[in-house]
Amino acid sequence: MSKKFKLLALLMTLSITMCIMSNTYSKYAADTTGNLEVTFAKWQILVNTTDITDGVSRTLTITPTIDTNANVAANKIAPASTGYFDIEVDPSNAEVSFNYTITLSGDNNIPDVKMTKYAILDENYTPGDTIEKTNITNNQITGTQNYSAGGFDPFTIRVYFEWIEGNGESMDDDDDTAIGHAATNQATDSMEMTASIHFEQKIS
Repeated sequence: MSKKFKLLALLMTLSITMCIMSNTYSKYAADTTGNLEVTFAKWQILVNTTDITDGVSRTLTITPTIDTNANVAANKIAPASTGYFDIEVDPSNAEVSFNYTITLSGDNNIPDVKMTKYAILDENYTPGDTIEKTNITNNQITGTQNYSAGGFDPFTIRVYFEWIEGNGESMDDDDDTAIGHAATNQATDSMEMTASIHFEQKIS
């Protein structure tokens, strides 16, 4: 993780000499040095409660939410299923503006499961509130958080996905069926989606 800080350090030296001559040759002198202390801006960002700004690479397991479908068992995915997963970002202990980039990739074995949209939810979001969704392009989500005197509030990046059926699908019915058979035989019973997240201080 790139950490870029600009520190302005000032050292001020004050030298005061007082000369008093009143019928004598007395001379008084005094010297002092004043130091101006400047502290580093904080840089800590949590993703799903894990600190990801300490230079250590981590793999976080994110549990998706599968939308209810009367024709599919609960919390299972099949052709035409939809769902989402949340990336919870807590920058409340950061004191610099920052950019973020999320690079998404799906499961190569199920190319018809695509991440299609995302939304930014603030900390006051409650289920049922209107959500403004944005199309995902080039499998990336980018954004900027600008620092203000009040600091940052936590926010959530919600990523939506769907198993495409019809227009735009690349798997035929036989391919879809093969996935179901593999799950039945316990050869595979899950899929993986990856979100690689990068945060960097905004310089200008």
